[in-house]
Amino acid sequence: MTVLSTILSFFPTLIILMTGASCLWICLSPGIFSVLALLFSLYGFPVLAYRIHQYFYPVKEGISYLLGKDYSPWWGSYQFQIIYIAFPALEVLLRLIPGLFSFWLRLWGAKVGKSVYWTPALEISDRGLFEIGDRVVFGHQIGIYSHIIKPKKQDLMLYVKKVKIGSNVFLGAGSYLAPGTIVENGTYVPLSTHLYPNKRWK
Repeated sequence: MTVLSTILSFFPTLIILMTGASCLWICLSPGIFSVLALLFSLYGFPVLAYRIHQYFYPVKEGISYLLGKDYSPWWGSYQFQIIYIAFPALEVLLRLIPGLFSFWLRLWGAKVGKSVYWTPALEISDRGLFEIGDRVVFGHQIGIYSHIIKPKKQDLMLYVKKVKIGSNVFLGAGSYLAPGTIVENGTYVPLSTHLYPNKRWK
């Protein structure tokens, strides 16, 4: 790992410290500013850091390696998002308000259409690396993964590619979408379907 990779691996720790400090501020001096500080720590700062990182180190699709001398932009982008994987309740709250979670994903760079229904139990590993059309329904406990890591010799091979979901699609509960998956318009993905890398579902 590079020096920058090592530094960014402490980003989740920074979020926890900022959140703890904000909670302490609320306890000692409750008010609008302390509450806003908490919200910024949990939702504002990670997105801001991600967008700045994307400007200087954009994540590129394709194959790369994590343990080499070159910095992996994907590794840094993942560190900004990992707090929501570790504590999924943070995003569950957003999915309970119609339209809010779609707006949240757009802040990360995702392309999200209109009238998308998100169930509370959903995992997205790479928020800026997928596209979704209009009128899409997500079933319970669906996973969307735009990256895959595979050990290769003495390194870790990383494959990154956007997941694309068309319009008027229903995704059955327990389904998993791997990098490069394309779900075409007007299709139904049955219960517990595993779509492997670069699979096109018609």
